[in-house]
Amino acid sequence: MLHSSCGFTGEMTTFVQPSKIKNLFICCLCSPRVLRVWTCRRPRARRNLLVGTACVIYLGFLVSQVGHVLPQHKGGHQKISSRSLQDAAQTPFLGIPLDGTLSPPNFQEPQFGSNGTLLPPNVVYITLRSKRSKPANIRGTVKPKRRKKHATPLSYGQHFPKAAFLGQEEATGHRLGRATHAAGTTGAALGARKRQLDEYRHKGTAIRERGHHRPGGISGAIKKAQPQPEESNIRIYSESSPPWLSKDDILHMRTLADSQIKKIQEVPSRKAVLVVFARGPSTTGTACNQGHCGIVKRPLDMSEVFAFHLDRILGLNRSLPSVSRRLEFFQDGQACPVILWDSSLIPTDNRTHSSVRLTWGQYQQLLKQKCWQNGKVPKAEWGCTDIHHHEWSKMALFDFLLQIYNRLDRNCCGFKPLKEDSCMQQGLKSKCSDQDAVDLTHIVQRRHDRRHLTFIDNKGFFDRNEDNLDFKILQGINEFPQSAVSVLKSQRLREKLLQSLFLDKIYWESQGGRKGIEKLIDVIERRSKILLTYINAHGAKVLPMNE
Repeated sequence: MLHSSCGFTGEMTTFVQPSKIKNLFICCLCSPRVLRVWTCRRPRARRNLLVGTACVIYLGFLVSQVGHVLPQHKGGHQKISSRSLQDAAQTPFLGIPLDGTLSPPNFQEPQFGSNGTLLPPNVVYITLRSKRSKPANIRGTVKPKRRKKHATPLSYGQHFPKAAFLGQEEATGHRLGRATHAAGTTGAALGARKRQLDEYRHKGTAIRERGHHRPGGISGAIKKAQPQPEESNIRIYSESSPPWLSKDDILHMRTLADSQIKKIQEVPSRKAVLVVFARGPSTTGTACNQGHCGIVKRPLDMSEVFAFHLDRILGLNRSLPSVSRRLEFFQDGQACPVILWDSSLIPTDNRTHSSVRLTWGQYQQLLKQKCWQNGKVPKAEWGCTDIHHHEWSKMALFDFLLQIYNRLDRNCCGFKPLKEDSCMQQGLKSKCSDQDAVDLTHIVQRRHDRRHLTFIDNKGFFDRNEDNLDFKILQGINEFPQSAVSVLKSQRLREKLLQSLFLDKIYWESQGGRKGIEKLIDVIERRSKILLTYINAHGAKVLPMNE
């Protein structure tokens, strides 16, 4: 029987809960008999012995109860983990914000089942990664760290003859030898001179391996040696160039951006300058026939560089290579577009700048006849030219995205022009009453390939609003190239344009870096969505045009 002073009566039973045992022990210590023993006058040694005995007994109770409770809690945690994972796998993540604004969960008291086991909570805790605030790097636009070049045998480039380089190396060796002999240097100094000569040889070999000259200034007859910077203005940091640019495109871009200029010649009809690069032959005609000439235009025509990259990305391949470059003798050193001079183009007249004369009415008739499509030879009464029917579809798509109106809408009859537009300055807007008689301009072919067009003078306009686009460019076009439409639908146009335009260092910097380039791409993306809507609304066909 328990003591009555503790407030318990009845037979002794087994206590399951440790809190009851703790309360019983404290109650027993607080009984009148124990208090009477504690307060009576006893020697200090016996009092201390009594206190120590009580502490030992209480510590024994605690140790026994802790050893009894821990295994149960361990098993309960295992059950919680397994069941929580099952609940998390079956719970859909609906209504959870992804911007880091998830409110903290409400903590509740643990609940026990009928058998004394801890039930798992009905809350699933989810850890969300925050959004990436910094945009991902574009492939091939991250400049790698420079590594020390080791002495490895490298092949000589075709533009750097071996004999010329060896002669320069031998002359350098003679100069070093004379300096060494005059100074009376020791054997250690000779070794240092040899290492210096080796470094010079390796540096020259590395420059020769890149296979292109360096840009420089120009003065007078261009007989003075021009300074050479350390890097090319065409940046390719990845192992290969973008797949939409061919090897010839990269070669022409390097020629236009980096080659030294030997001769210049004004072209008044185009408000431009013809430049001859030093790597070509001595005569101007021979150099331009071999692709060593370029046309330098005004800074206002800088959109031609954007047009070249867009043409390659869309798979049209109808425009001429174009880069940006700063020239001291032209436009006070401002960045200007330099377009490759293609001597294979058919000469044009000064009025329409076209190799074939067509009016708007004749052009619409050609679209209905579908000349040369599917290999069919057109009849004489159709009035077809040598140009394939698909070429007009490619040109219309290209001109609509860039809003180039000087080919198909010279008089600006399909939109409201600004005072700065050429049609307003020349007074052509008032001649829209008889549109069938208006001539098409800048319709150019090559001598050896009259079936296809070559896009020249591709000055685009990015400041035109979506409610003032020139839809006359698309009039009569019922088919569009599949390669270009697939790029517009793939939602990768922005990524490809960034990769491609990054190659041109001067153009990238002149447009304000990535921030400025992104604004231009925004305009093209909005127009591409409008074009796709137009194709669906008019039921136009999307066909492969790789004939």
